[in-house]
Amino acid sequence: MKIRHLRHATFHLQIQGWTLLVDPVLGAAESMTPIDNSPNQRRNPLVELPIDIGDVMKADGCLITHMHRDHFDNTASELLPKTLPMFCQSDDLDKLKQLGFSEVHAVAPAVTWQGIAITRTGGQHGTGEIGQKMAPVSGYILKTAGEPTLYIAGDTIWCPEVAEALTVHNPEVVVLNGGAARFNQGGPITMGTQDIYEVCRQAPAAKVIVVHLEAINHCLLTRAELKEFLCQQGLDNRVQVPDDGQWLDC
Repeated sequence: MKIRHLRHATFHLQIQGWTLLVDPVLGAAESMTPIDNSPNQRRNPLVELPIDIGDVMKADGCLITHMHRDHFDNTASELLPKTLPMFCQSDDLDKLKQLGFSEVHAVAPAVTWQGIAITRTGGQHGTGEIGQKMAPVSGYILKTAGEPTLYIAGDTIWCPEVAEALTVHNPEVVVLNGGAARFNQGGPITMGTQDIYEVCRQAPAAKVIVVHLEAINHCLLTRAELKEFLCQQGLDNRVQVPDDGQWLDC
């Protein structure tokens, strides 16, 4: 299994000889308006994709945690082949079909594709009223023979649903959406340093990869800040914080 982190939550997953494109945001830098009610008003994405758009789209399928525009943008809707197999939460099935995609599969609670079992997990995209407004979101467990079990947590903070996924599925590789994204009111809606620490404590044997950093205007936790925290906690040897475009062996 290999992962090539691209930008924000977008990455290539190579597994059993197949390539899945996860949470595709394909627009050019500054092609989207800022996330409203945020501490800064920079246009999104903050950075360009690290590789050619044609290479980004070289995939056998697409896995979407949820359809907020920083996880599936208009450019992805326009450019991805309409016959590309798409895997999503039930709430997004009709949205993708209305966009013209013909091979859409709801993971509810599980599907199998090319011998890869994909199971939906829950999460909390923030707390209180904000968390309710941001719902629904999903994560996914991917299992197949000869590969480590992978948990893609999606847009969530540390919560009982994440703890349950770690306990029930015992993943060997965990991809977390960091950035401590937030609005002007309320707490973070994605993982910050303490959330990541809790995941590491709950799954002490897992390799942890943190993405969702330095690409969208309301994500305030930087790579440098996270790496400093990980070093202080003695976690820098098992938590990877990849640069855009970096390949990781899992």
